[in-house]
Amino acid sequence: MAINVGDLTAIDVHTHAEISKDGHSSLSPDLLGASEKYFKAGGHRQPTIPEMADYYRERRMAAVVFTVDAEHSTGHPRIANEEVAESCAEHSDVLIPFASVDPWKGRAGVREARRLVTEHGVRGFKFHPSIQDFAPNDRMAYPLYEVIEELGVPALFHTGQTGIGAGVPGGGGIRLKHSNPMLVDDVAVDFPELRIILAHPSFPWQDEALAVATHKPYVYIDLSGWSPKYFPPQLVRYANSLLQDKVLFGSDYPVITPDRWLADFAKLDIKPEVRNKILKDNAAGLLGLS
Repeated sequence: MAINVGDLTAIDVHTHAEISKDGHSSLSPDLLGASEKYFKAGGHRQPTIPEMADYYRERRMAAVVFTVDAEHSTGHPRIANEEVAESCAEHSDVLIPFASVDPWKGRAGVREARRLVTEHGVRGFKFHPSIQDFAPNDRMAYPLYEVIEELGVPALFHTGQTGIGAGVPGGGGIRLKHSNPMLVDDVAVDFPELRIILAHPSFPWQDEALAVATHKPYVYIDLSGWSPKYFPPQLVRYANSLLQDKVLFGSDYPVITPDRWLADFAKLDIKPEVRNKILKDNAAGLLGLS
């Protein structure tokens, strides 16, 4: 069943598949615990993908779902991209599958990315440079970007500080510098047709993210990972004006729920016509749903 955009109240472009069918977690216990503490979400349930579908269906929303493949740097096995895609396909009225391929996998990763799109219906790719321990402009990752650009699907990059590893000695080995949006600017230059989403308010590089999205026509920003009441004022100003066609609703579910996010977003001084673009219309266009 295809997504009926007209029936939706919103499209959440940033949600996490945190647990597999057999109970395997997407993160190690140490990193998961640090994330829960950072988001003050201690003991939050890790919903299965069918449970996520029910949750979003009840709210008349659609959601992009992905996990993170960081086996090279963490040693923790990922949740299979095929499982995410197949589970989303069973709930295709509300769920949109993205995949994650560790750039360190080289040509094997390139082959996997192509197969995931052509055979499993994947609609985009998630990168988390800090957890995956690579700079987005490292030429090592370029063959992967090349196939994603060729396939015509978006690439979503975590930007800014991360709750993953926060408070763990040494940050769990996670380097924040890899998530500077200016590193993604190089990717936008070298792959000019690649649709790129800069995930999150990009603390401490918010101005850099706004500059890249303003300068590069196919770079978007999602608003996930923060309650809107904490958004930097310049982000709100640009979302309400110059970037009104390029800003996307995202929650970071399950650590932040769309209910909480939307309640706080309703209190922001956003033009009514822009509010609809952020909540649904921009994402529908980017994802080819409208």
